[in-house]
Amino acid sequence: MTTAFESLAEQVLQQARGLGLMIATAESCTGGLVAAALTSIAGSSDVFERGFVTYSNEAKTEMLGVDAALIAAHGAVSREVAIAMAACALRQSRAQLSVAVTGIAGPGGGSAEKPVGLVHFAAAKAISREGAGLNCRALHQEERFGDAGRAEVRAKSVETALRLLIRAAALD
Repeated sequence: MTTAFESLAEQVLQQARGLGLMIATAESCTGGLVAAALTSIAGSSDVFERGFVTYSNEAKTEMLGVDAALIAAHGAVSREVAIAMAACALRQSRAQLSVAVTGIAGPGGGSAEKPVGLVHFAAAKAISREGAGLNCRALHQEERFGDAGRAEVRAKSVETALRLLIRAAALD
């Protein structure tokens, strides 16, 4: 990981640690790179709870519990699915803070409506849990990184996800 990722990852971990929050990640186009950035920091195990790499639509449904009808209606790369991934990551873990990433890293797979470089991010913070119920607040961010190359889209996505975690941790 680069120094920029290490610095951001350290900030995320310190903030979560200070607030007593555990973190989960739900990643598609980044393939676990956000989790890797966080766990590259020594001592992260007291804050990082788990990561889900849900590259396929089936994985989003089976591992996280994202409604297949939601994916069918909006597509995997959408605001709705990113928010569902973040909320479901909280439901499927012991974490109180999560981040989700779903996008088109390229070079193929894009369309006029959803071009290469389109990435949707969501972060969720659990406010309360009662039994199987979960009340959370979520943030969404859409980025259009352009056809900058697969590695660049993924790197920018990791940075954006870490910054979104910092913002989400501060939610009331």
